[in-house]
Amino acid sequence: MLTKKVERALNDQLNEEMFSAYMYLSLAAYFQDGNYDGFAGWMRAQAQEEVEHAMKFYDYINDRAGRVMLARIDAPPTEWASPEAAFEAAWEHEKKITGLINDLVDLASKERDHATRQFLQWFVVEQVEEEVLVGTVVHKLKMVSDSPSGMYILDRELAARNAGA
Repeated sequence: MLTKKVERALNDQLNEEMFSAYMYLSLAAYFQDGNYDGFAGWMRAQAQEEVEHAMKFYDYINDRAGRVMLARIDAPPTEWASPEAAFEAAWEHEKKITGLINDLVDLASKERDHATRQFLQWFVVEQVEEEVLVGTVVHKLKMVSDSPSGMYILDRELAARNAGA
């Protein structure tokens, strides 16, 4: 059984994961509008992954006899100065989520909730992967942002994520 403090924190994280999905959909729309179909598809795949993360929290709260309390999801940004700025915003968001996951691990430890701490370990590893994934694209964008042909190639490269999914 979850303590009320842990239950509230897990529900807050569920909401953060849903916001993440919403943000990635907004990024997909931004890229779709700019005819970057590969970038848009990459962001849509990322949005779906964030929904899956939210559902892990949803199921875990229920499994531990907690109560899922869905909260309002704030509107995400809709405009960025450039594709590079859009991916940098996604990268900063992933770093924020990493901090929130780390805070949850700290809370679970403080509350002596070993099951929740174990559950959260998957997210600790996942966030390392998320930061590397988005950060890699940011670094590639920095290399090619002034090159239309480089942007075209990178857009095609990111489209391959959907082909493999």
